Amino acid sequence: MCLGVPARVVEVKNSGRSAIVDYGGVRREVDAFLVPDLKVGEYVIVHAGAIIEKLDEKEAIESMRLWREIIETLGGTV
Repeated sequence: MCLGVPARVVEVKNSGRSAIVDYGGVRREVDAFLVPDLKVGEYVIVHAGAIIEKLDEKEAIESMRLWREIIETLGGTV
């Protein structure tokens, strides 16, 4: 099974080739090569360390809410 995880872009680096994203408090650098014209504040889906698509804000917030619910149900923390 493959999972794409929603995140918010907090920094664009290397002329848009990579970005720092925030997964609800956890920040990671990911590859941004597949998504042109990335901007700080946009929401994206990250799969295997790479941004694979942009999300609109409403869709991203709902997706992040569902992820939080799944994590909490499994006994983890967000």
